[in-house]
Amino acid sequence: MSNDSATDQTSGPIRTAVAGFGLSGSVFHAPFIAANAAYSLDAISTSDVGRQSAAAESYPAARIVDTPAGLLELAGELDLLVLGTPPATHHPLAKAALEAGLDVVVDKPFAVSSAEGRELIDLAAGLGRVLTVFQNRRWDGDYLTVRGLLDSGVFGTVARFESRFERWSPDVPKAWKAAATAGDGGGVLFDLGTHLLDQAVQLFGPATVVHAELAARRPGSKADDDVFVALQHSSGVISHLWMNMLCAQQGPRYRILGSDGGFTKHGVDPQEPYIVAGGSPLDAGYGVEDPDWAGLLGRDGHLDRLPTERGAYPEFYRILAAKIADGGAGSALPVPVDPAGPVEVLRLIEQARALAERA
Repeated sequence: MSNDSATDQTSGPIRTAVAGFGLSGSVFHAPFIAANAAYSLDAISTSDVGRQSAAAESYPAARIVDTPAGLLELAGELDLLVLGTPPATHHPLAKAALEAGLDVVVDKPFAVSSAEGRELIDLAAGLGRVLTVFQNRRWDGDYLTVRGLLDSGVFGTVARFESRFERWSPDVPKAWKAAATAGDGGGVLFDLGTHLLDQAVQLFGPATVVHAELAARRPGSKADDDVFVALQHSSGVISHLWMNMLCAQQGPRYRILGSDGGFTKHGVDPQEPYIVAGGSPLDAGYGVEDPDWAGLLGRDGHLDRLPTERGAYPEFYRILAAKIADGGAGSALPVPVDPAGPVEVLRLIEQARALAERA
């Protein structure tokens, strides 16, 4: 395959490099690329010696380099670059990769501003490259369950949507996260909030931020770690979104209230912990949630337990491979995530920050 054009990607696997081998690269990208025969995992970058050893052990066929710049030097031998690096690097690295003739996957947040995101979209279009954003939680099992319920009309007219990502994490585990300000893409609104905002817009359509509360609770935090955002969707639905890294008692992951019934779901999608524990996306038990975490559907006094759909993160890379094999940017097939959606999420984050600053 040649990266001189977006066509003829069918003569072999998609030659792929992963920049970064922290949680993003090692858990959310490399295992799914390696498990899909449409790809070859050819190179990984990380400056951490321990992570270099782990990458080499897990993916012995991959070349290990110190920096993303080292991957860009290999552009002539690659087709696709996946960015699992800190948010502030997304725009410059994606820009450089597109200009080097590569298709690009950018982990969330897409960029640190909506203007940067729009610039990358325009650049990819002008160069005829595939550009997509890893909003993987569109394939969470609980999200798929909620989407199916909405499609069925079981709620009647939905009035309120509540969604939470709450954790007890009193210490900031990563050096770059401890040092990152909101201007660097740091903070829980850029991190977990990117998922919650994306899911709310995907489910209920365009929205405006009508209220926002941002706080830094943990000692030494340089960016928000406790956030509440209220959205008013043009569809009429109100979304209440919580994201909190210092939460001693967690609320339901989802609560939906409609004219004919509701749905409440606790627990978090099991795909990430399954991979962290050493499982493979190819395992029969991958993405299957323990039945004890089934949600409750109906209304008080008339509640039914509803098993959660199987999670499906591998779908992202399946859809992307089909797009690239069909001719890349020239194909009519969709990318797994249209980057215009993540740009809208960045715009909502900007609205939330502006509202919170005026409060």
